[in-house]
Amino acid sequence: MRLLACLAGWMLLASAAPPGVDDALITGDTLPPKLSDFRFFTSGKPNARVTPYTLNTPLFSDYAEKDRFIYVPAGQTARYGGDGLIDFPVGSALIKTFGYPGRRLETRVLLRRASGWVALPYVWQGDDALLKRGGTRIDMTVHDRPISYAVPNQNQCKECHQSAGALQPIGPKARNLAPALLDGLVKAGLLDRAPGGPKLPHWDDEVAQVEARARAYLDVNCGHCHSRTGAASNSGLFLTWEEDDPVARGIGKTPVAAGHGSGDLQVAIEPGAPDRSILLYRMNSTEPGIAMPELGRAMTHKEGVALIRTYIAEMKR
Repeated sequence: MRLLACLAGWMLLASAAPPGVDDALITGDTLPPKLSDFRFFTSGKPNARVTPYTLNTPLFSDYAEKDRFIYVPAGQTARYGGDGLIDFPVGSALIKTFGYPGRRLETRVLLRRASGWVALPYVWQGDDALLKRGGTRIDMTVHDRPISYAVPNQNQCKECHQSAGALQPIGPKARNLAPALLDGLVKAGLLDRAPGGPKLPHWDDEVAQVEARARAYLDVNCGHCHSRTGAASNSGLFLTWEEDDPVARGIGKTPVAAGHGSGDLQVAIEPGAPDRSILLYRMNSTEPGIAMPELGRAMTHKEGVALIRTYIAEMKR
């Protein structure tokens, strides 16, 4: 009787334990209507194997604050695949919540299914976020300026996340993660090893060289499209960290198709002359058809523009 009583007590405790992440929803072919359906969080806390992470240099999104999490299912491990990329196994998820102090706006989820990555945008309403495949706009005041904050639709997610014809993550590359964070992922059994090699500095780390900070900023904010396999590959302008060709990085490069977006300027980057550089002109604009990046911002990142201005100004003519 005592054994049966103990067994009954254990079963009661087990049934009361909060359920883990719903792996079937990640790997299946349905599109859950609510973020809570995935069970990434329980009572506001990350569930098992849902691990927070930060980036050395984050993407600018109208000064929004972001909470980022990696989920790798039990029995699986992400692997370092070289060139800074991390190969996440089927069943993994990347979760990123955008907001401002006291207000959550949206959570974007990347799900690793057998067919590839699937991007889903969820918009917060009260205590849960609802799937908005068509995106939406939210009127906000940021830094004393009214803006129309854009939640991307599902197709717009593809524009930034597509590389070589397939969706892939942008931010959590090994070179953009701190060594201590990589070590922590290894110890937690989420990553097979912590790779060495150069790391992207934080774009506003004044200890790092201006060139390294500027190239890290361009890699994260522009390189996902402006790469040899990205959506803007036909431009010939490649702003990834690993790009070696100075002309491909824009130095003295004439645009493939000059037009309204060039501001009648001649080259992407004119060394020593930031005000004669198309790159800075487009970064400094919020006008549709001129502004770069095209998606994800309604404001100019003044600090980022100042960094790129200094970077170009310090180049030898």
